[in-house]
Amino acid sequence: MNLHNKKEINKKIKKSIEESIFLKRKINKFSNKIINSVDLISDTLMIGGKIFLCGNGGSAADAQHLAAEYLVRLKKNINRNPFPAISLAMDTSTLTACGNDLGFNNIFSRNLLALGKRNDVLIVLSTSGNSPNVLKALIMSKKMKLKSIALLGSKGGKMRGLADEEIIVPSYEVARIQESHIFLGHLIFELAEKRVIEKLNRKK
Repeated sequence: MNLHNKKEINKKIKKSIEESIFLKRKINKFSNKIINSVDLISDTLMIGGKIFLCGNGGSAADAQHLAAEYLVRLKKNINRNPFPAISLAMDTSTLTACGNDLGFNNIFSRNLLALGKRNDVLIVLSTSGNSPNVLKALIMSKKMKLKSIALLGSKGGKMRGLADEEIIVPSYEVARIQESHIFLGHLIFELAEKRVIEKLNRKK
């Protein structure tokens, strides 16, 4: 494809937009999984539990992005107390110390072991479902009796079937999967936030 050709560029733009829209429409069939994920998160927050998130690369950025939405706020017109959400891709000192001393595959499971408690929720993001360090964190969460949500891609990889709730975006295109993951993350977090606020208001 000649990207100096305006016609070819427009074709590529149109194709990428159509692929993204197609995947978003496919997410419709995951409504029950989305509702179950909302229940897991809102129930956890209501009993004082924490939300942990992890992923690699762009998925690490999405994990941090979502954690920030709960620590700060999702919408400027909704002011609430902060929700405890922690990205396991901690600071560079923790990551490099663990990577150097214990191996890169342990960077998330080690942090989770230190900070997680029974009935907290772990959310993992992986476009392949095969990232060893994310997989180890998911396995660790089961040992620790945490609840878990997996946002995956492709066919789910080795993580398929390991989480309490999973949504597998049916694509092999990393960028399109990540776009769907952040959409799902925002949607689930918004609905869970709404449910928690409603429950707290009923208690007043």
